[in-house]
Amino acid sequence: MPQQLISSHIEQSIHTKQAILNDSALLASILSAATACKNALAEGRKILLAGNGGSAADAQHIAAEWVGRFEKERTSFAAIALTTDTSALTAIANDYGYEQVFARQVQGLGQMGDVFIAISTSGNSTNLIEAIATAKSKGLITIALVGEGGKMPSLCDYAIRIPCHRTATIPESHIMIGHLLCALVDHDS
Repeated sequence: MPQQLISSHIEQSIHTKQAILNDSALLASILSAATACKNALAEGRKILLAGNGGSAADAQHIAAEWVGRFEKERTSFAAIALTTDTSALTAIANDYGYEQVFARQVQGLGQMGDVFIAISTSGNSTNLIEAIATAKSKGLITIALVGEGGKMPSLCDYAIRIPCHRTATIPESHIMIGHLLCALVDHDS
């Protein structure tokens, strides 16, 4: 039984990644989002990222790849995971409510031309939807990394939808997409 569980999980991950590979519109969305990030960074802008739970960890991981380095030596890129400042998160949640924890940070840190990447398995996280609205009002470029649906894709400039309904498999693909964004930004940098 444990061997079957292992095989099933790996097969689901492979199936999802194969579906991504075979979806030309999805691949075009990834390239368009990467181009938006690359252009913003080239213009001296920054990338803000946020998510909840495991998606918060993904936001931090992707930001670290840009600030540090991904696979080649280059200058550091400006990327901030809005999930890391516990004082800001708890103060905003206490004073304004949890749905505002990212919107308030986007309001204070975001500038026109920056990029906001919202990561959500469901695509319905209220605090990310509020942050997207704030980002749009300030002229930020918005990117959603989601599962099969939710409200977020229709609110963003770019939506990258993972063709899978299994919650555990979606973030595996999100981190792959994050790495692709980093690789595409690094290319020719």
